[in-house]
Amino acid sequence: MSRARQPPLVTGISPNEGAPWTKVTIRGENLGTGHNDLIGLSICGHNCLLTAEWMSASKIVCRVGPAKDDKGEIIVTTKSGGRGTSTVSFKLLKPERIGILDQSAVWVDELNYYDMRTDRNKGISPLSLRPANPLGIEIDKGKVPLKDLENMFTGMSGDFTSENFSATWYLIENHSSTSFEQLRLAVGNLKKQASKKNEGSLAYVKGGLSTFFEAQDALAAIHQKLESDGTEKVEGSMTQRLENVLNRASETADTLFQEVLGRKDKADSTRNALNVLQRFKFLFNLPLNIERNIQKGDYDVVINDYEKAKSLFGNTEVPVFKKVYSEVETRIDALRKLLLDKLLETPSTLHDQKRYIRYLSDLHAPGDPAWQCIVAQHKWILQLMQNCKEDFIKEQKVGGVSLEMDRSSALNRISLSAPVKRGGSFQTPKDDSWHYKSPQQVRFVEKLSDVVISQLPNFWKLWISYVNGSLFSETGEKSGQVEKLKKNARQRQNDFKGMIEEVTRRLVQLVRGALLPSSLTELQLRQYGGWDTKTPLSGAWLTQVIHTVRLSHEALSALEIPNDLLQVIQDLMQDLRVHCLLTTLQHTEEDVKRLAEKEDWVVDNEGITSLPAQFEQCMVQMLQSLKEPMECKPGEINIFNLDVVQDKACEQCVSIMKVFIKCLEQLSTKTDGDIDTSHLSVDLASPDLFGSIQEDFSSKPEQRLLIILSNCQYLERHTFLNLAEHLEKNGFTTAEKIIRVSIEALRQLDEYLFETYVEKKSDPIVGSLEPGIYAGYFDWKDCLPPTGVRSYLKEALVSIISVHAEVFTVSKELVPRVLSKIIEAVAEEMSRLMQCVSSFSKNGALQARLEISALLDAIEPFLTSESRTSFKQALEALPQLQSGADKKLLEELLNKFKSSMKLQLNCFKPASFQPVKR
Repeated sequence: MSRARQPPLVTGISPNEGAPWTKVTIRGENLGTGHNDLIGLSICGHNCLLTAEWMSASKIVCRVGPAKDDKGEIIVTTKSGGRGTSTVSFKLLKPERIGILDQSAVWVDELNYYDMRTDRNKGISPLSLRPANPLGIEIDKGKVPLKDLENMFTGMSGDFTSENFSATWYLIENHSSTSFEQLRLAVGNLKKQASKKNEGSLAYVKGGLSTFFEAQDALAAIHQKLESDGTEKVEGSMTQRLENVLNRASETADTLFQEVLGRKDKADSTRNALNVLQRFKFLFNLPLNIERNIQKGDYDVVINDYEKAKSLFGNTEVPVFKKVYSEVETRIDALRKLLLDKLLETPSTLHDQKRYIRYLSDLHAPGDPAWQCIVAQHKWILQLMQNCKEDFIKEQKVGGVSLEMDRSSALNRISLSAPVKRGGSFQTPKDDSWHYKSPQQVRFVEKLSDVVISQLPNFWKLWISYVNGSLFSETGEKSGQVEKLKKNARQRQNDFKGMIEEVTRRLVQLVRGALLPSSLTELQLRQYGGWDTKTPLSGAWLTQVIHTVRLSHEALSALEIPNDLLQVIQDLMQDLRVHCLLTTLQHTEEDVKRLAEKEDWVVDNEGITSLPAQFEQCMVQMLQSLKEPMECKPGEINIFNLDVVQDKACEQCVSIMKVFIKCLEQLSTKTDGDIDTSHLSVDLASPDLFGSIQEDFSSKPEQRLLIILSNCQYLERHTFLNLAEHLEKNGFTTAEKIIRVSIEALRQLDEYLFETYVEKKSDPIVGSLEPGIYAGYFDWKDCLPPTGVRSYLKEALVSIISVHAEVFTVSKELVPRVLSKIIEAVAEEMSRLMQCVSSFSKNGALQARLEISALLDAIEPFLTSESRTSFKQALEALPQLQSGADKKLLEELLNKFKSSMKLQLNCFKPASFQPVKR
């Protein structure tokens, strides 16, 4: 038959070295199932079973015996596992020899002192013990380590009493520096000791000769007495006489103790009678004892005494006993009422409730106290929740005003002198005035959740104990009464489920009344509403509420309450998350409306102000605040998967974008008087020739149009694309639609502002061409030979250059777009004017071709297909040059024009488009 257990395995011993009889603790695995299972224990080959104390399957305590091996394994043998193994070893140290006259803290067993080398297992007298110094000369301990000696003399010992004694080891250890003369003296001493040993036995007998004689005389006297007894015949043998003496002693003893034994029998009878009286005394004293124990709260003692009395006297027919027992029943009835009152008392702990129910069960109380307790606790929890709401409503009415953060004033705290740049942080200032008290609705939800979390777990545990019967019996015994109560509990499962539903429904309705009043009916609002909802909660406070409700749901889920009972909390959570999303979006829209107030008109190298960065930061901050409420916890759904929520969120986001675009439009239409320019600054970095352009630069409406156009370009190319990425990362499934609609609205504004700016700048230039051409009654038919480009064209170029400087100061990327449109208007006007001339003289045609060619050469980088067509039509309206002299004259005059206007025309070169170094 195979063993059911694994062989013993020793994995540790403490200490791991010591002298014989050292107490050690052995640890390991499968070291037996008890004392009887342990059948073998050896350490270093020595059987230690006699001193073994089995403590557990992993621990044995014993003493190490004298073993032959200096180091060895620890082997445990059991009936159940057989012979075991060991992963550790024990080192046995040699005991230090203690001489006769040496002081010792332990008892030395002198009678069993063995000379293991010379007198194997033969007991010798203490007087013949070998001296501590066998050589008889002074010992000079060397400095050679013991480990080195053990390695040099493997298997040997320096102890002269050992079987493996090595003289060389002994001399190295004790006489390493002794002189040769001293060693010769030691040889003489050894020879003297050897001669004395041969005479030792005879000398021992001589010294104890008198003792031997005394023992011999005693043995002879005993032998003589026994022999003489056999010859006596008068009174019989010695054994017969001894029997007679013993019989007479027995009779005398009986006579002496007869009276004592009689009194003992009488005492036993009396004691039996007293025991019977003591039994009835318990009943007579029981009513008083019950009263005393009830006052002390020792209900267990009362119940035990009552059960005992009931078993003894419950069916008695003795009148006296009946009367006393009826008094006991009266006391027990009063105790049942007292315990029931304590059970239904609120508040009370789960431990006390279980204790009182168990007491009432043991006292066979009528009805079902456990269910009565559950009903009372249910009413108590509902009352606590209602009281919580009424307390906060009362506080609100008597002046408890919510100190929710004033969002507009909070934004005003942001310093206008240090606007947020792109890549910066939109942080709130850290001062003491920023800390506000939580709104009442938030504190109410936290308090209400605390009430539910503190009460409902014990309520649920009480029900579980009621169902499984542990409420009625600590030991889990199955009595008839316990089974009956468990059956009653199972029949009331639907009733209890209704209680849990009512608690969770009340929790949800109270929270909805405080935060989502629109989700309740008028009747429900009268019962659960009454809150001041004039100041709606911000997204941050709603996030805190969601966090609180989630914690409540997690705490209730941990109790293993069925999910269908907690579904109403999940529905509340979903509605709160949707409400938080829409509220945050609405508040963000309000914040974006106020961003126009933060525009400082300070542009960077790319012609961008801080406004796009502020808008992006505002949106990113909004998305970050939505991260926690939008996160899907276990059991929750992604609210963006709901079509209604998706549509509302998309609509709200588009509204935010359009509000910001409206802010840009409003900024573009503000008059000079509407703008505070005291804090504005612009680094023009333009040539001194245009120094006059810098004066009152930021107050020009045209300049503001350029800045907003530059911002619009940046928004379309960067900000809106970044926001699309952020929206997608945060679960907004309609991010593409939001950005597409926003970009369409932005482009419309951009086109409108661009046309407005171009119209303001091109109209004066175009309008000055015709009066300039015909200034001084100039006539194309009758004019002098051309001497150069006339002033009107130079003035038009200077006006175009001033526009270039103004645009370049804000954004070099806008320069081609703006100048191309202005030049298209100039080209169209020049074409119209040339086509309206009926005829040209030779000089007139040359003058016209010179001016158109000069204009074309100057603005070549900004020509478009439309402007090229217009200039082509203008040149086609002129007569062709016939002579080479005219062509040469035209070329000379063009070169003269380019040379005189070289500085001004440099701005039209492509190299001038490089950004200004700041």
